[in-house]
Amino acid sequence: MLTLHDYYRSTACYRVRIALNLKGLDYQAIPVDLIKNGGEQHTTEFKQLNPQGLVPALHDTEHSITLSQSLAILEYLEEQYPSPAILPQTIELRAQARRIACAIACDIHPLNNLRVLQYITQTLKQSEDTKREWYHHWLKSGFEAIQSILQIENLSGDFCIGNQISIADLCLIPQLYNARRFEFPLHTYSLLTDIEARCLALPAFEKASPENNMTA
Repeated sequence: MLTLHDYYRSTACYRVRIALNLKGLDYQAIPVDLIKNGGEQHTTEFKQLNPQGLVPALHDTEHSITLSQSLAILEYLEEQYPSPAILPQTIELRAQARRIACAIACDIHPLNNLRVLQYITQTLKQSEDTKREWYHHWLKSGFEAIQSILQIENLSGDFCIGNQISIADLCLIPQLYNARRFEFPLHTYSLLTDIEARCLALPAFEKASPENNMTA
């Protein structure tokens, strides 16, 4: 049995939900509210599961393993449950898929996640306008680079890496969702939003959306 400790608007959780859906894996979602009562991720009980105090956390009962960090979880699911694949067939394209995934999950997301935004406003006492400016700065830097990589390397087709869904798409779609939440203009990133539209037409992505997981 797979158990996902989940917050519906977490982009990291969103990535994992997409992968679970694509692979047709049944799982139980256990909600971890990142806002209520100062954040349930900070409780002693949750930190016994994930000492970092972050979501997602995935427990695989059959294989007796608990994992945090969304990219590690995605790689684990790919190796443990390899069909259908979320990594391309060739070494070169697998490396490019990971490159895009890391550009989002390691460079954009950590600078704009909840704990950073709370530190900006609560500890540094900065305004909501300053927080938004910070958020938009790192989105602009990241999206410009990713779109250029896809164009320069001629990687994209229907999706980020040709015509196969990969971990690059699993990271991109949640980040675009958050960009809209923070009213970031996306009109200059048509390559990315075209990929997004094709992904969101697929049941696995629709089922994983925050709106369809609000009780999780």
